[in-house]
Amino acid sequence: MAQDEIQLVVDRLEAIYNHSIVALHGVSLTVRRGEILALLGANGAGKSTTLKAISNLLQAERGQITGGSILFEGLDVSRTSPAELVRRGLVQVLEGRHCFRSLNVEENLVTGGIGRGSSRAEITSDLERVYALFPRLREKRKEISGLTSGGEQQMTAIGRALMSRPRLLVLDEPSMGLAPLIVRDIFRKLKSLNQSEGLSILVAEQNSTVALQYADRATVLENGVAVLEGPAATLRERDDVKAFYLGESRVSTDGAPTHPRAAEPMAPAA
Repeated sequence: MAQDEIQLVVDRLEAIYNHSIVALHGVSLTVRRGEILALLGANGAGKSTTLKAISNLLQAERGQITGGSILFEGLDVSRTSPAELVRRGLVQVLEGRHCFRSLNVEENLVTGGIGRGSSRAEITSDLERVYALFPRLREKRKEISGLTSGGEQQMTAIGRALMSRPRLLVLDEPSMGLAPLIVRDIFRKLKSLNQSEGLSILVAEQNSTVALQYADRATVLENGVAVLEGPAATLRERDDVKAFYLGESRVSTDGAPTHPRAAEPMAPAA
């Protein structure tokens, strides 16, 4: 793989919370330009910690990187402020549909452009782009964000990130708490952006089914370690991945649960 094809490199990342609780034990992954990488794993596997480290947000939650490195387009993330990372094109949508709840939808979107330092003309143009992607937000643009639905709040959070004109969009559990139809609509819109604009996307998801449907590749975490990676289409067909690493039990033809260890051997993460 040519070096200029690699946009993000996480190399043997280690992290702790409160100076004592080890969260990551040497996580490595790469994101190539123009691809969607799914970061999968059960609750507590280390997905959110990895994403917060990538956006240099761990310190806000008493976390600390204790080993390894993170490079975004050659930039040392640990030496770069979160605000500067956004200006450089690494933009994260945090878990939990974070919006400024007292602002209306359009005001929320505009803050994304302001954070990037966009001009008034750029903000106007980017608003139209977001409204074309999420027509529901145009209808709700004057409504207070805290009074909109969960799906609309997630669209607002993603739209605000897009207003920052990311080159790498990082999403943490975008499906959490949303109806399946809303989740699939959001993933379809993200895939269309990826295909039409070449936007790179790193998405952490517990919902392996939808993530593997839209991703190009996936990395699986277990207990703070990257244990498996490969093409999403290949992992999607493996029952052992769903059963052992993602906590989804398999059932035999007679209705009895089968043990995931009986599946074919796992290939370790590179």
